[in-house]
Amino acid sequence: MISSRESILAALHARLSALPATALRGEVLPERMPAEGLLILRDGEPGEPDVTLSPLRYHYQHRAEIEAVVQGAAHDAAFDTLTASIGTALAADRTLGGLCDWVEAEAPRPVDLPVEGAASLKAAVIPVVLHYSTADQLA
Repeated sequence: MISSRESILAALHARLSALPATALRGEVLPERMPAEGLLILRDGEPGEPDVTLSPLRYHYQHRAEIEAVVQGAAHDAAFDTLTASIGTALAADRTLGGLCDWVEAEAPRPVDLPVEGAASLKAAVIPVVLHYSTADQLA
């Protein structure tokens, strides 16, 4: 049986996989950057839940992270297009098919990373807050 947390993260990864960029989950940065960009979903931290009784429910604001990376001469425009496509994909269904109460991405803080002998990278970590409730902290 798959936990609610895993179901939500898998649905988020599936949503990212539908974008033109290559979407990975929990992987290391590959040696070669895909031309359309790269997204790496990190599971993040569920944090301490708020608890309600009768019925017992644990309410999480789970902070996952999406690492967005592009490379090339026009990396500013490519990065903007990639981050906008993430926002559009999340806004299309804020509940990930009813698996969570709300999904919301925070603004990225991009950085330019020089690469010796190649075009520089533009990258950012995009925090994504997943609001969901479970009846068991391990479910």
